[in-house]
Amino acid sequence: MSETPSDHPDEPAHVEGVHALPEAQSQAHSAAADEGPYDWYTRGVRLLESGSPAAAEQVLARAAAAEPGSRSILEALGRAQFDAGRYARAQASFAQIIRINPADDYAHFALGLSAARRGDLRTAVEHLALAAAMRPDLAHYGRELRMARARIEGVS
Repeated sequence: MSETPSDHPDEPAHVEGVHALPEAQSQAHSAAADEGPYDWYTRGVRLLESGSPAAAEQVLARAAAAEPGSRSILEALGRAQFDAGRYARAQASFAQIIRINPADDYAHFALGLSAARRGDLRTAVEHLALAAAMRPDLAHYGRELRMARARIEGVS
């Protein structure tokens, strides 16, 4: 997930002005009738990796609707939403992963980052602390937790 904030964090993906390449937007909308969730997932991941998170979100949302319990699809969707600056949507996607598997450290970490970007620091600290406790070997989990705690102290 990139760390770049968006000017319109919860702007719907279909709104004019989305910063996806025209080619990527075309790919997001051109689903053949014989395609299914795996095809949408792989296309969405390619769009995300090519720097088109808004277009990726559109395709991955279709895959998630078809396969709501797929961790891989939900993670890719959450990453696309986060990278597109749609932090509330990303937070909801990562929360869905946690409902499926409460021990998913990455989902807690990503939910915490999403909550922090939204300014919900209490939720951020809760999930970042869980992620850091589950995976103390990952320094970036602890670093993000410390930064969120410092922001809370600065607000108090």
